[in-house]
Amino acid sequence: MPGARGANLAGMPQIADTFDLARLRLAPGQGRQLNLHVSPGSLELSGVDYPVQPDPLPVRLDVSRMTGGGWSLRLRFTASPRGACMRCLEPAAPSFEVDAREVDQAGGGEELESPYVSADEALDMRAWSRDALVLALPAKILCREDCAGLCPTCGADLNADPDHAHEPEPDPRWAKLRELKLD
Repeated sequence: MPGARGANLAGMPQIADTFDLARLRLAPGQGRQLNLHVSPGSLELSGVDYPVQPDPLPVRLDVSRMTGGGWSLRLRFTASPRGACMRCLEPAAPSFEVDAREVDQAGGGEELESPYVSADEALDMRAWSRDALVLALPAKILCREDCAGLCPTCGADLNADPDHAHEPEPDPRWAKLRELKLD
């Protein structure tokens, strides 16, 4: 429901995947701060599905009307994608702070037009929150910053056994010498 805020009769927060900016009726120089809920869905990273928690995601939206009829927007939230650690495959649920800004000024060129604000001043909160979260993520989702991963030889969890080691493979350049039979 565009512009929805608060909770419905069942006590569940209403989801504002799109928000009607025109409904705010802000004059140039005016602004509002809104607390909304968005359902960003799951992220697919390296072929693995990472559901985003909490769902729905509480977000803070700061909206300011600019002179010339444009919008200055700021979106803030904390989210936690949950899934397998990309090093050791154990469950991972790191938390990320997101602080994203957008400007939408009609006729201002590509740099000043937000892909999340449509011509009828509808703000696509779902797409913006997903994109902002993806940009805030590190290259790998880990169970912890110092995750040691798995042994490349046998697959043992190096977090559980940091002293894990294997005998080094013999140098293949000496293989023919090992075939010699000395009596």
